[in-house]
Amino acid sequence: RDLLSRVIYGARVSLTVAFIGPLLALIVGVTYGSISGYFGGRVDNAMMRFVDVMYGFPSILFIILLMAFFRTSLSNIQPGTWAYSIRQLDESMGGLFFIFIGIGITSWQTMARLTRGQILSVKQKEYIEAARSVGATDLRIVFKHILPNILGPLIVSETLAIPGYISTEAFLSYIGLGVNPPTPSWGAMISDGARAIRGYPYQVLLPALALAITMFAFNFLGDGLRDAFDPKLRGRQ
Repeated sequence: RDLLSRVIYGARVSLTVAFIGPLLALIVGVTYGSISGYFGGRVDNAMMRFVDVMYGFPSILFIILLMAFFRTSLSNIQPGTWAYSIRQLDESMGGLFFIFIGIGITSWQTMARLTRGQILSVKQKEYIEAARSVGATDLRIVFKHILPNILGPLIVSETLAIPGYISTEAFLSYIGLGVNPPTPSWGAMISDGARAIRGYPYQVLLPALALAITMFAFNFLGDGLRDAFDPKLRGRQ
């Protein structure tokens, strides 16, 4: 099989994870953190304790258990059921659907905490009090006045977390719990090439190099966004 074509095609898997993973974390984390930070009190305390419990689980181990459970429990099911439809959806996506579920369940805690902290720092500002005094609803205050002013740090933080999502997918594919064969993935290609590393080292080096370059690129993107969104760093080298 042509190695260059598989490396190029494998970029689609990593880039899909790079965009869908942060999107899931932003949607779940920002929603959860906004509710916790805005209402405060007992609601905030209870919601943050749940986040602490979720932090207690090793995320990689949790994703491995989820992937193993989904793959084994949905392997022998009758057509026409909702579980069969989910399995068909996963197969049509090359095995990425369950990866997205695993990343979505385990990646929102940091974003929820960051959103909560940002909201706690701005919800007592004068423009929030002005909006509240003219009768703005809580939903309008959060989405119209608070979130537009705190999205910068959230986007920067999630961009810097993208290499972690890519490495998670590559690791799952490396151990055989990632995308379904014959869909090429850089992690699966590294796993296959490791068996012949003495005679054909390029089978490992090429996908590993592509993976490293992509992760470095998103790190540089996160650094650039941080410089762009931070007014203290504008105009400096």
